[in-house]
Amino acid sequence: MSGSDLFTGTLELLVLRTLTGGPLHGYAIGKQIREGSEGVLDVEEGALYPALHRLDRKGLLRSAWGRTDTGRRAKFYRLTEAGAGQLDAEARRWTEYSDAVRSVLARG
Repeated sequence: MSGSDLFTGTLELLVLRTLTGGPLHGYAIGKQIREGSEGVLDVEEGALYPALHRLDRKGLLRSAWGRTDTGRRAKFYRLTEAGAGQLDAEARRWTEYSDAVRSVLARG
């Protein structure tokens, strides 16, 4: 994967994984990714929302308007069956890729 493709694919994988716990709005998705990575991955809105729209267009997510805990109107995203299948495939691919990189780095 090239640099931007790697980031796009990784972000989409993280979004799909984050939504396995149930529907969330965009801000909450970004927050869970940030907290889950102990602050290392701080996804900018300019990257997150286009990723959510791409995944929605691909049928991997579905979106619906709702209210946040604070009463603000927001679009909530949920994982579809196709999205769950894509998550499984991409998680396997990511594991193979990261194992390969780790193997090369360990040779030094």
